Amino acid sequence: MHSALNRLQAVFGFFTTVALVVAGAAALSVLLFPTDATTASVSLKNVQVVKGRPHYYSTKREEYAQIRFDLDADLTPLFNWNTKQLFVYVYATYSSSDQPGTTQTRASEAIIWDTIIPAAPSPYSFANLKEHVLSSLPSSLTFSKTGNSKRSTKSKRTSKTSSAASARAQKKLENPGMLRLRGQKAKYQISDITGRLAERENVTLSVGWNVQPWVGALLWAPGTGAAPHTEGQLISSESFDFPALKGKKVESAQTGV
Repeated sequence: MHSALNRLQAVFGFFTTVALVVAGAAALSVLLFPTDATTASVSLKNVQVVKGRPHYYSTKREEYAQIRFDLDADLTPLFNWNTKQLFVYVYATYSSSDQPGTTQTRASEAIIWDTIIPAAPSPYSFANLKEHVLSSLPSSLTFSKTGNSKRSTKSKRTSKTSSAASARAQKKLENPGMLRLRGQKAKYQISDITGRLAERENVTLSVGWNVQPWVGALLWAPGTGAAPHTEGQLISSESFDFPALKGKKVESAQTGV
C-alpha cells in the first residue's frame, strides 16, 4: 500500500510530464502559422549632426546624430495564439572607427528606436473577465438624491472619457501589428567612439523584430543574423551620408569674411 507521499510524488510526476508535452506541442505549433506575408519598410525623413552631450551622464561633448524616419509595417502574421509580445526596433548601420587615431573602419549597428507590442488579450484573460463583471453591475449604487449633481456630472464626463479611450485601445488591439509612423523621432542618439560622426558615408536604416512567445524559442527578423528567424519582406532605407556638423558652415563663413 502506497503512502500519501508516494501518491503525491506520482501525481506531481504525471503533472510535470503532461505540462512538458503540452509545452512542446505549443512551441511546435507556431510552424503551422506562416509568416511570409510580413512586410516592413523604413525610409529616412530627416537627419542632422550636432555637438553636445548626447546623454545626461556624458562626460564630454561629442558629435551625435538626430534622425527622423517613416515606418510602414504589417506584422500581424507574427501574432498567433502562442505570441506573448513583439519587440520591434529600427537600427542604423554606419561605418565606425575601431579606435581613435586609426584609419580602419568597420560597419557598426545602433538601435535608434524600439517599441513593445503586446498581443491582444484572449476573451478569458483576467482583464476581460474583470471588465465583463464590472459592466454587469448597476450603474447607480448608493447615490443620495441631494448634493450629488456635481458628482454625477463629473462621473458622466469620466465615463465618456474612459469609453473613448477604451474604444481607441480596442481599435489598436484589433490590429496590433500595424505600424504607420511619419516623421518619428529617434529615441536613442548615434555617437562614435572617436567623438566625430559628421560626414560619415553609406548609412542605412533597417527594421528588426523579436517574437517573444509564451512557450518556445525567440524568433528574430530575417537578415539580422540571429536564428531561428521568421519569414517576411524587409525594405531598408536608401543609403545616405551624415551631413556636416550643424552650424559648421555658418561659422566657417563668418571667419572667412
